[in-house]
Amino acid sequence: MNLKDYIASIQDFPKEGILFRDITPLLNDPKAYKQTVDTLAEFAKNAGAEVILGPESRGFMFGCPVAIEIGAGFVPVRKPGKLPRATISEKYDLEYGSNELQIHEDAIKPGQKVVIVDDLLATGGTVAATIKMVERLGGEVVGCAFVIELADLNGKELLKDYNVFTLLQY
Repeated sequence: MNLKDYIASIQDFPKEGILFRDITPLLNDPKAYKQTVDTLAEFAKNAGAEVILGPESRGFMFGCPVAIEIGAGFVPVRKPGKLPRATISEKYDLEYGSNELQIHEDAIKPGQKVVIVDDLLATGGTVAATIKMVERLGGEVVGCAFVIELADLNGKELLKDYNVFTLLQY
């Protein structure tokens, strides 16, 4: 199955000049979604993941089923003000602005092996911020897995010291 057949390209979203790769057609097709989750889960399992982190919000759509598939826990990485207990934060830049992410300060145990799962690798800022938080908590990032990589934005360079896996490249 060619998963690119299930990715829609939307011009000028969320703002002019951006070509947005929409994963909702993939999510809507049970076979394409299952193949995607199974492939990401195989990577996470082979990397030795004990917990899966998913950045808000599309990382939840892939990270949760991957965690279930490999028998691991799931940690949501959220925007400020969305988590109810004590958190740590990290600010970052992305291809069309900047943002901040948070995780609960007790979400990762020292030495715990973590795989970060998200829909898209663009500039790498979201995942780099997530990695910084994991490492501040004493966790070990053993992999980063993405459905799509926008190769021209060179996000892999920012993550060159980590095991990075992408299903599709544009």
